[in-house]
Amino acid sequence: MSTPQEPLRLIEPVRPAADPATRLPWIMNVDDSDSARDIIDALALEPFVSGRQPWARSADLERVRPEAPLRPEGSRVLRMTTEDDGPTALLADGEGWTLRAVRWRSGSAQIEVTATSDELARAILEESTRDATEPAPQDETQVEMGFWHLTGHGPRRRERNISTATWPEIRDNYSADVTRAMDRLMTLKAADVTGRLLLLHGPPGTGKTTALRSLAREWATWCQFDCVLDPEVLFGNPGYLMEVAVGTDGDDDEKRRWRLLILEDCDELIRGEAKQSTGQGLSRLLNLTDGMLGQGRDVLVAITTNEDLTRLHPAVVRPGRCLAQIEVGRLSQAEATDWLKEEPASTKIGPDGATLAELMAMRNGERQIVTTEQRRTLDDTGFYL
Repeated sequence: MSTPQEPLRLIEPVRPAADPATRLPWIMNVDDSDSARDIIDALALEPFVSGRQPWARSADLERVRPEAPLRPEGSRVLRMTTEDDGPTALLADGEGWTLRAVRWRSGSAQIEVTATSDELARAILEESTRDATEPAPQDETQVEMGFWHLTGHGPRRRERNISTATWPEIRDNYSADVTRAMDRLMTLKAADVTGRLLLLHGPPGTGKTTALRSLAREWATWCQFDCVLDPEVLFGNPGYLMEVAVGTDGDDDEKRRWRLLILEDCDELIRGEAKQSTGQGLSRLLNLTDGMLGQGRDVLVAITTNEDLTRLHPAVVRPGRCLAQIEVGRLSQAEATDWLKEEPASTKIGPDGATLAELMAMRNGERQIVTTEQRRTLDDTGFYL
């Protein structure tokens, strides 16, 4: 009796995995729209793309010393470009590594290193950044604030020191109701945080941003303030939102602080019709402040808006979500007159009072450049419409 034959099988020979570089064509087209820095950017990528230097590390620096070389001693400079009122970029290399450094006139810099090993890339980066930055200035009148924006190379955060006043120095610039609410807010600590959303609403020029700057100084010991320059992009781009939500303090519990993201003039994001007009933007904001995305992350969101509270989406102002809802309005006629008590008696304050910006303009003698008819109207209404 014959034995049944096994089905014929084709066995694929085992081959080593192909280098990704062989499947990624390296083509560089240059025309008159490219700058010298574009060439440096492209050349810096070639060792990584080709696989000759498959390890990469990078660092963003602030307060860079003017004399810092941003490259190892004895390295070979291959390309360098300096733009008038723009950044300086260089391309350098050494045995087994390539470095690209871009320095901006604002004092920030970015360094990228590719190398034949991760250890070498780390060592070159450490040597290039060693003693390259100035220590943060010890000035009690300034606080460090981060500024986020999305670039062609992904999210980028830059730090700046901004001048701020203490709350006692500016509290007389606000109405009695606002002062009482801000008094409580200024004294909060991390353990006191309940809601995750801080909402300041009111007409332009009433001092909402000034109050937030003072808050950054009062909370400096436990909260880092970051201003998002493109909030409409932030909530429309999940990758950008995740990068900002994760933060920059790392996993060290001793170094971690709460972070407050400042979103200025986000009227479209939080209006009653925001769900229809901004798509998922409102949902992602709510998720950051009271959903899965916000869990385990010590993140607060401060929003300034000119919208009336009644026009805001009910989900934004529901109880439990907001840490504070403060209407920063005009000073009353009596409060505004008292604010200008040292000014000439001829100064007029209309029956509707005045904003902080209007009072400061009056005190400093600033007047708008207007036509004769507009000037007559302003004078008839006590300088303010």
